[in-house]
Amino acid sequence: MAEETAIFAGGCFWCMVKPFDTLPGVKAVRSGYTGGWKDHPTYAEVASHQTGHTEAVKITFDPTLISYQELVELYWQTADPTDAMGQFQDRGDSYRPVIFVNSAQQRAVAEASKAALQASGRFGDRPIVTKIEPAGPFWEAEEEHQDFYKKNPLRDAIEEAPRKAFLQAHWQDNK
Repeated sequence: MAEETAIFAGGCFWCMVKPFDTLPGVKAVRSGYTGGWKDHPTYAEVASHQTGHTEAVKITFDPTLISYQELVELYWQTADPTDAMGQFQDRGDSYRPVIFVNSAQQRAVAEASKAALQASGRFGDRPIVTKIEPAGPFWEAEEEHQDFYKKNPLRDAIEEAPRKAFLQAHWQDNK
């Protein structure tokens, strides 16, 4: 069976795992860092905003069961695509929204989806500022950051609250 990967950044990686984790066809969702210049960065180094990395999730999936297009469409419903320098309570370049593409085909899907979202008017006159960038090395985060929502359900609920309110306001009607 052929597997593919998708890499999405949309704020704290703790909040980005859960929406994808139990989808049929998704084999794994790993939290990590990408887009920076330091090999094997640590959470503390990335949080210091000195490595250029963005917190992201790497999704391994079976494209015969779920398409990259479906993952991109779900991605839009997990983050604020109008906020270029952070997400909700998480601020700074390490929390910026980015779709990291692994191929020309992924880029075409992501660009078309972004254009369709902008044209939909879902966010009024606010532009969709999520970047679409080539994927580079992905460094897995430390084990305590993997499956965070399962290990820390109370803290996950607190971290997720501002995100959840925003997403419900913009997606609950399935425009």
